[in-house]
Amino acid sequence: MSEAEEQRWVTVMLDKLAAQESKRVLGDDELAERAERLSGQYFDGRARPTSVRWVTNQNTRWGSCTPSEGSIRLSHRLQGMPEYVVDYVLVHELAHLLVPGHGPRFWRLLEAYPRTERARGYLEGVVAAERLPHLPGARGE
Repeated sequence: MSEAEEQRWVTVMLDKLAAQESKRVLGDDELAERAERLSGQYFDGRARPTSVRWVTNQNTRWGSCTPSEGSIRLSHRLQGMPEYVVDYVLVHELAHLLVPGHGPRFWRLLEAYPRTERARGYLEGVVAAERLPHLPGARGE
């Protein structure tokens, strides 16, 4: 297979995967319900966001939280990622409703979520892959 043909097939397969993943995207209401379930499961329901929604203006962060308002925003870049990764980011932001900073108390809260390290590794891999210029979909292509 030539390099051009290989590139074409990689693009076709990535497009197919993206189409499949886009079908699994949660709406804002479903995202809020998921956050409520995760708060109950990992924080005894103590983390109570007033709003949880997808945003398209976060290209360097996976999520953000404004504890004073109780609002959580997740980057649209998470859409289509494995559920455990989205759940991790939600749990991370929910924890900020209880502990605003990233000190030891905050990280102890996150120990309750069993896939924390796996999800963090996944997200680090995504960031690393975005920096490789020869990959389809990488910056500059």
